[in-house]
Amino acid sequence: MAAAAPTKTRDRILTISLEMFNAQGEPNVTTNHIADELEISPGNLYYHFRNKDDIVEHLFTAFELRMDKALTAPETRPANLEDLWLQMHLIFECIWDYRFVYRDLVDLLSRNRKLKMHFSRILKRGHESIVGVCKGLVETGVMAASPNEIEAVGQHILLAATFWLNFQHIRPAISTAKTDQADLGRGAYLVMMLLAPYLRPAERAHLNKLAEQYVS
Repeated sequence: MAAAAPTKTRDRILTISLEMFNAQGEPNVTTNHIADELEISPGNLYYHFRNKDDIVEHLFTAFELRMDKALTAPETRPANLEDLWLQMHLIFECIWDYRFVYRDLVDLLSRNRKLKMHFSRILKRGHESIVGVCKGLVETGVMAASPNEIEAVGQHILLAATFWLNFQHIRPAISTAKTDQADLGRGAYLVMMLLAPYLRPAERAHLNKLAEQYVS
């Protein structure tokens, strides 16, 4: 049983670090804060991780793996609106669970070239996934959009998803809405509505039906 202790401590450090980064903002949390929260010595923490950047990079790796899964589209058939709706929910849930990445995005990426390269990869993968799904919707007659319009829609969806949490942070200034996990559904809804002008009437009505719970 003793052999499992280092792994258990390492996992606890990652779990608590993620909670603290999400709650307080990554720039506001130090390794000493994390060690105090875990009731371990800083030396014990440094036994598992070289520094805070090392912790951030390990959390980012987990985030990247989960985002990759969320971006996976059906391979054996063309995607439909339900597939895209589910994909948006999985993406926004991932964004919420690793929200420290997005809330401190510019600062985080400017300090860490490795993370900047990996986040660029996520954006590229996201864009390719969205464009691929939209092309499938065009091929099946669900959407009517030119290649340039599909490209623009892909960019708009990436923009909205990437900066939704930052918008939510300032939104109380223009709205009484709360900034919490529950409101991420509205973020997914707004992203999906970017497709509405390109859908045939029956599919647009179907999209509006799916979205009723977020606009009621």
